[in-house]
Amino acid sequence: MPDMNQEILTILFTNDIHSHFGAMGRIASMIDELRAQAPGPTLVLDIGDHMDRAAPETEGTMGQANIDVLNLTEYDAVTIGNNEGLTFTPDLLKEAYGGLRSPVVCGNILEKRTGALPTWMSPHLVVNKGSFRVGLIGATAAFADFYDLLGLMALDPRETIAKSVQQLRSEVDLIVVMSHLGLPIDKELAETVPGIDLIIGGHTHHLLEEPLVIGSTTITAAGKFGRYLGKIEVFSRPDVDLPFRMNGICLPVEEGPALDKVQQAIEQSRETAKAQLSRGVAVTAKELSIDYASESPFGNLLAQAVRRFTGSDFSLVNSGQLLAGLPAGEISLGMLHERCPSPINPCRMRVEGKDILYSLEESLLDDVTEKVIFGFGFRGKVLGGICVDGLDIIYDPTAQPYHRIVQASISGTPLLEEQSYDVGTLDMFSFGIGYERLKNGSHKEFMLPDFLRDLLRMELQTAGAVENCFTPRWTKINTKEV
Repeated sequence: MPDMNQEILTILFTNDIHSHFGAMGRIASMIDELRAQAPGPTLVLDIGDHMDRAAPETEGTMGQANIDVLNLTEYDAVTIGNNEGLTFTPDLLKEAYGGLRSPVVCGNILEKRTGALPTWMSPHLVVNKGSFRVGLIGATAAFADFYDLLGLMALDPRETIAKSVQQLRSEVDLIVVMSHLGLPIDKELAETVPGIDLIIGGHTHHLLEEPLVIGSTTITAAGKFGRYLGKIEVFSRPDVDLPFRMNGICLPVEEGPALDKVQQAIEQSRETAKAQLSRGVAVTAKELSIDYASESPFGNLLAQAVRRFTGSDFSLVNSGQLLAGLPAGEISLGMLHERCPSPINPCRMRVEGKDILYSLEESLLDDVTEKVIFGFGFRGKVLGGICVDGLDIIYDPTAQPYHRIVQASISGTPLLEEQSYDVGTLDMFSFGIGYERLKNGSHKEFMLPDFLRDLLRMELQTAGAVENCFTPRWTKINTKEV
């Protein structure tokens, strides 16, 4: 028989929506329904990566479309993910979150200039929900080198969370960690930081349809892209010496009615973004095609843009960054965004010739160029082949795999295996994503906040750049006939 004095707190949460606006209206409607049905108070949280600049609604409004959805869905608190913290400048984030009606909880990001949290962020928060006094603690994945380039410091989230738990534990009934850190760190926190009742996770896009329990800590997460809405019920205990009892489930976000006010806001944001992204930035007299298996003008233009921006000896990029070719005529911001949506930044590093030559060999293999890859900002269909600028490559497609490069040279000087070169490339390669041997590079210099589409815009505005991208870099021969 249920205890009539027992109160139930319903926690609803989302994580890693990544600007999938098609799901947001339905999620808002489900939250509205579950609030009405809840036997007690509700707490609604987002665990970060709500924003993703691959979506035109987010790109064209600089995140305001997402803020409107969060406000109209009436979230109680949010934390930030790397897609908010690293793809927007601090000034843009301050402007966007300045309009958010709920607090941003994240304790491990500081401003280098002040040594303090940004003014729009709190390390932790205490909220009262019915008889529950809840301590919310937030943290995001600490990509320290990248945050440093934006004028921010990323602290070890384990330390900031432990400190907040220590501060709040005696003041609250329930401690909830809003963790955009990934499941391995969530498990570590449960094992090593006493006093955490619930960890709601994200970042690694893990779906826990039933909560994971480690010691006295419950861990949950709702996958990615708004496919699930997380729900945790917390049952109060008359005996304070016992931990809370919790039930958890992830509810599939299936077709159904959307919340009208949220859907209308999304439509309005879509129109605003469309108008913003329609602004013309260049005119080209030639169509620039893209090919994932062989050299193409648009791929060459991207390589030129990266080499010019990084000031490197030569550049290596992958054609899969470009989702379609570029037509002749006026080019708009939206056209560049559609073709290059990934929040990928340019990078300069020192790479040994043997790793460069190995990567060029990989680029001649269908199973590599056609590989479907995910993560680290990549939003392409397939990896695609390597596009270069500053290199001339002679190859024999009839030779055995990994023996097809006859010579790669810089201004007529052959590339040497044991020599290191200044290479302009992409941040994702430095992490071993795609052409994995490039991660062996040293002296890595990441160049934030510019994205590849920003570099393409600048290259299209550079005299002679379009003409130059039609100059071949790869020369095919048959060594058996030589």
